[in-house]
Amino acid sequence: MLSKLWEATGVANMEWDALVMLLVCLGLIYLAIQKKFEPLLLLPIGFGGLLANVPVAGIAGPDGFLGIIYALGVSNGLFPLLIFIGVGSLTDFRPLLANPKTALLGAAAQFGIFTTVIGAVWLSNTFGAIDFSLKDAAAIGIIGGADGPTAIFLSSRLAPDLLGAIAVAAYSYMALVPIIQPPIMRALTTEAERKIEMKQMRHVNRVELIMFPLTVFFLCLLLLPDATPLVGALMFGNLMREAGVVDRLSKTAGGELINIVTILLGLAVGSKLAADKFLNAQTLGILGLGLVAFAIGTASGVLLAKLMNKLSKSPVNPLIGAAGVSAVPMAARVVTQVGQEANPSNLLLMHAMGPNVAGVIGSAVAAGVLLALV
Repeated sequence: MLSKLWEATGVANMEWDALVMLLVCLGLIYLAIQKKFEPLLLLPIGFGGLLANVPVAGIAGPDGFLGIIYALGVSNGLFPLLIFIGVGSLTDFRPLLANPKTALLGAAAQFGIFTTVIGAVWLSNTFGAIDFSLKDAAAIGIIGGADGPTAIFLSSRLAPDLLGAIAVAAYSYMALVPIIQPPIMRALTTEAERKIEMKQMRHVNRVELIMFPLTVFFLCLLLLPDATPLVGALMFGNLMREAGVVDRLSKTAGGELINIVTILLGLAVGSKLAADKFLNAQTLGILGLGLVAFAIGTASGVLLAKLMNKLSKSPVNPLIGAAGVSAVPMAARVVTQVGQEANPSNLLLMHAMGPNVAGVIGSAVAAGVLLALV
């Protein structure tokens, strides 16, 4: 009996790789609490990872606690769509509608996604230790959009085995926006460009705000149906916000609903941080490619904004191009911070929010394109 009891303990069944993953998950929890790096997701992901590496209990298995949550809303893509409804109810598209050309900056920032898809395939063909299929490469590339729910949605469809590494990379790089983006922004712009002040934006009326989500939905329906789940969920949430007649639903979507789903989503993603699925060469490749995708997306947005500044009659500060990634609103805040370092009176926040919210739509559209092609 004592022998059986010993064999049932965690000490007897603990493997070295599980110990490593427990430390990794504790590191995620540390970053969430101490550094405040995307705490709403990294905290539940980190604790979900701790649960997934408990020996014997099978918590992350099909019949385990985390396995049930994963099957409930991640494997079928439900949780990311519910998150997008909540995000839509919290998003103000006024800055984008006031200056529609900034949508191009949101599109340019998605260039990193498609570049990384090609890079992942090349890496797989060059190094034998890493083997990424085209579907794997597409799921990895979406990290460049800096949109966690979209990354989870696409990887759950195309590469569920890589979901843990992709989700951790996506949310980690979103959290590291204040560290990753400023050096790229400064390297690609002059001090004179960073000092550029932009004109005050025009007023956007209520009709425009109501018509925008409907227009985007129908354009997506006609041109790219594969992106409709994500874009449709985002636009539905935004329509509830702007309609002004369902405030209770809008507040619920942006409050209780998104909070509950965030908890469940984080725990479910953490279930994929089991040692046998995370500690391999592919994970290192994913983390590296994700960083490259994010850097290319930032650089592409800045370079296009520089071109727009030269061609436009009204001045365009190239820094706002960096906000084209969909890390809302952190990317826009970083743009404002870097702009004020060069010119303390320069207020770029609302101008940067245009490409920032456009990036949310852009990453969803990019996911639809990848689903359609792959």
